[in-house]
Amino acid sequence: MRCPFCAHDDSQVKDSRPSEDNTSIRRRRQCEGCGARFTTFERVQLREIMVIKSNDQRESFDRAKIEHAVALACRKRPIEPERLDRLITGIQRQIETLGDSDVTSRQIGEMVMEGLRQVDSVAYIRFASVYRDFTEARDFEAFASSVRDMGER
Repeated sequence: MRCPFCAHDDSQVKDSRPSEDNTSIRRRRQCEGCGARFTTFERVQLREIMVIKSNDQRESFDRAKIEHAVALACRKRPIEPERLDRLITGIQRQIETLGDSDVTSRQIGEMVMEGLRQVDSVAYIRFASVYRDFTEARDFEAFASSVRDMGER
């Protein structure tokens, strides 16, 4: 495992244990080059998932992209990091259990929107504004009122 501090290629595992939700292994490592300690997580990957983008380009599924998008949507919101990790893990499991090696970016976006809708309405609206490409204030108003109406039911 490459050291995030000095980029040395070798590190030694000092401690391994299951994560809190038992979906990954948490490993404490020490770089053999600079001696820095860092944590890695190892997750099971059921199969290689390819994402088909809106322009028909294909790329490997990258959990970090979902993590980044969710982090941006939830920025400065009172949401526990563990809850976001469970949300992202749930989305990843949904994708892996679809039964197909190909998934569209649209499907992933809808899964993220559904997850955020259940977690935080502001994060949901933030994500939707980028995902659905809002261009005017009216777009925000219409979407926010639909979210408000759903909450009143």
